[in-house]
Amino acid sequence: MGKYNRVVLKLSGEALAGQQGYGIDPDVIQSIASQIKEIVKLDVEVAVVVGGGNIWRGMAGSSKGMDRATADYMGMLATVMNSLALQDSLEDNEVETRVQTSIEMRQVAEPYIRRKAIRHLEKKRVVIFAAGTGNPYFSTDTTAALRAAEIEAEVILMAKNKVDGVYDADPFVNENAKKYRELTYLDLLNGGLGVMDSTASTLCMDNNIPLLVFSIMEEGNIKKAVLGEDIGTVVRGNE
Repeated sequence: MGKYNRVVLKLSGEALAGQQGYGIDPDVIQSIASQIKEIVKLDVEVAVVVGGGNIWRGMAGSSKGMDRATADYMGMLATVMNSLALQDSLEDNEVETRVQTSIEMRQVAEPYIRRKAIRHLEKKRVVIFAAGTGNPYFSTDTTAALRAAEIEAEVILMAKNKVDGVYDADPFVNENAKKYRELTYLDLLNGGLGVMDSTASTLCMDNNIPLLVFSIMEEGNIKKAVLGEDIGTVVRGNE
């Protein structure tokens, strides 16, 4: 048994791209799927939220000159593509999986229904939440926080592909950057540490949902996170 019974795993789109930087790296997505299978075997109920930055970068440049809402909807569609790819890899690994989308597209996935999602989790199916919140101006970090609150997840596991925790400065720029072992959401907000956007941080803080930031690039780290091993940085509420 793991430390947690129900978790939300937040994956960035860039994590799926691996070293190639764009699109989906088959080896990386297979590695992630096999790591998720490991924690499913521990009887952990797993929900996943995937970003879309490996396909479409909305605010970060892909959408230069484009209407913000349109760009955000395109980003939501990118997350659906990633979610379907992850579902395919998981089912190749014999892990029963459901994709639920916040924008209806019944030919490829179920619409998001909270009670149905919880029922899937209780049956030990992995549920992948796609298409963000279904609204522009909200990130997939906010989606992870919102869905974690709705399904009463015990923790958000934020898997990063470049860093292994939260630092007081950019470790790629400053070799003296210090890694934190534990923080509060107020520390994140006041320090502008950029782990997740302020909307997501506030939602987690208000609902007292802990966050574990760790590296996805080291094989087996998802299992270590679920078992409560000392990896990454823990961000807690203010209690």
